[in-house]
Amino acid sequence: MIKVLIHRADVRVINYTNKTTGQPAQLRAQEGYAFTVNAQGEPAPFPEKFEFLLDKDQPAYAAGEYQLHPSAFFVDRNNRLALSVRLAPVKKPAASAAA
Repeated sequence: MIKVLIHRADVRVINYTNKTTGQPAQLRAQEGYAFTVNAQGEPAPFPEKFEFLLDKDQPAYAAGEYQLHPSAFFVDRNNRLALSVRLAPVKKPAASAAA
């Protein structure tokens, strides 16, 4: 699974005019860093910065490590496999107690 790092919970608000209604509208975007691999499966030397849209009224992801949630993948209206960024926190293994 692809690991994603959220460095800050900052949200960028994008104001625009809806073409259909002519009404003002907003999109909310957050920044993350994806740990990707190339076509040969080799990890990139550095995580790649990307931006993704949050759903309406969705709180920003807190700083931390995440992975893509299985619900991030779906088949779109053109019957193509698509991705909508939905993240799940990476669970860290519990520290073992020293004897």
